[in-house]
Amino acid sequence: MARVVNSRIRLLLFVIVLSFGILLGRAAWISTVRAASLSKLAQAQTKAPVVLPAGRGTIFDSMGTPLALGEQATTVYADPRQIVHPATAAKVAARVLGLKARTLYPLLADRTHGFVYVERKAPADEATTLAKLKLPGFNFYPEERRTYPQGTVAAPVLGYAGVDNKGLAGLELQLDGKLTGTPGRETIVRDPFGRPIAIQNIVPAKEGKAAFLTLDHTIQANAEQVLRTTVAHWHAKDATVIVLDPKTGGVLAMAMEPGYDANNFPSAAVKELQRNHAVTDVFEPGSVFKIVTIAGALSEGLVSPQTEFTLPYSIRVADRVIHDAEPRGTETMSVAQILQRSSNVGAITIAKMLGKDRLLHWIKRFGFGTTTGIDFPGESAGLLPGYWSGSSIGNVPIGQGISVTAIQLASVYAAIAHGGVWTQPHLVDHMQGEKPPAPKTRRIVSLRVDRELLKMLKGVVSDVGTAAAAEIPGYSVAGKTGTAQKPGPNGGYAAGKYVATFVGMVPASNPKLVVLVTLDEPKLAIFGGVVAAPAFAQIAAFDLQYLEVPPDLSLR
Repeated sequence: MARVVNSRIRLLLFVIVLSFGILLGRAAWISTVRAASLSKLAQAQTKAPVVLPAGRGTIFDSMGTPLALGEQATTVYADPRQIVHPATAAKVAARVLGLKARTLYPLLADRTHGFVYVERKAPADEATTLAKLKLPGFNFYPEERRTYPQGTVAAPVLGYAGVDNKGLAGLELQLDGKLTGTPGRETIVRDPFGRPIAIQNIVPAKEGKAAFLTLDHTIQANAEQVLRTTVAHWHAKDATVIVLDPKTGGVLAMAMEPGYDANNFPSAAVKELQRNHAVTDVFEPGSVFKIVTIAGALSEGLVSPQTEFTLPYSIRVADRVIHDAEPRGTETMSVAQILQRSSNVGAITIAKMLGKDRLLHWIKRFGFGTTTGIDFPGESAGLLPGYWSGSSIGNVPIGQGISVTAIQLASVYAAIAHGGVWTQPHLVDHMQGEKPPAPKTRRIVSLRVDRELLKMLKGVVSDVGTAAAAEIPGYSVAGKTGTAQKPGPNGGYAAGKYVATFVGMVPASNPKLVVLVTLDEPKLAIFGGVVAAPAFAQIAAFDLQYLEVPPDLSLR
């Protein structure tokens, strides 16, 4: 019996010694082989690096009014492994934050993750209320939410920034590199229960630069309001306005209708509404393009404003017969009258004198077929004729068979308003801490030719011209109408679909503003002088008073 007891005691001692040996070996292995990796794991469990988001630069208009800025928000996140009752936590958090508990519960119940977002950029007051409840596993950190305090004003120009404050469209995208700041960092030390006890290694975030635009939010808002009324009145598909300072190239307004509110991206802003039609879309300009033909002929010395032509109602060009918009008999018209009355036959007659090569030269000299270089993403260069057929000399001089952008067209008329010197249009005046860059300039016509063009364009807005509706009491106005058929999807032109345009400059004696108005597919009427000219008059009259530009005509 004693031997059995002794055997059991020795066996027990052996087991104890073996166990201690194993434990000792394990301890030695952990303290040597696994020491480094376990140390890192321990630090990771107690020290959590946190990125401090940088504030995005504010976008201001020319008057210092914020158009896009950062609003304080709080991101709520959770560690499901620390949540004991996920169903209850989901109900409480959903009630405070205005979320759905059934959507939140699966996230909080999934213990395979140590981090889940409860709500990105929650309103600061709601997050504060939730934080006071001290729910286990819930944590918070400050973030910035991009907001657009002017709502729909200039939304297609501003674009928007995404949930991570990354610019996704418009100027937010164009200026993203400068608006985006440099993130900071810090380390949060937690106790074994995950509660923060200290903050270490703080590197502050550096905010992005502010942008100061040439846009004036008052001029912009008025242009949008006039467009809304105009589109509704003529049942147009859409419309675009550009208000340009011809001397500096600064864009004072760039309005589209219908528009959208950038605060509601992307659900409330369908893709079509997000496009900045003034920069990215092309259209056949119609008679507003005749200025290129006339300018080329004047510059080449082929005609003067007084040169007369006997013009029939229609003219044959290769296999096409082209006529004027209004029926008439054979008439004698001067070059000035051809432009003022927008005679297709007259413009084609002059273009034939220029010929293909010289006409194309002047089209390119005016900048058509190339981008203006405006500081906005996705600018189109327009479309020059893909090939030159026998009838092209009858289409192109009157603005058909060639496509332009609204900003190209506005910049060309701004050059005429500025003594024949083209100035690169721009939306950004300067970035914070930087000098405003000097815009590119180039002469496109001589001062003599420019004065002749300006005088002829004043006649367009007189009783003998096509745009009497563009008159503004007390101010001389120079400009041009355009009415162009829209190309059809299968070649040729779409029946009953037109683009109506008026572009003008005021006061014509010393232009301070160039205003372009274009309507896509207006109903009830199609002519630029009827559809677009009245909107020009409303917008320009408001802007002249707002900018305190004195009248240059006596009121009778």
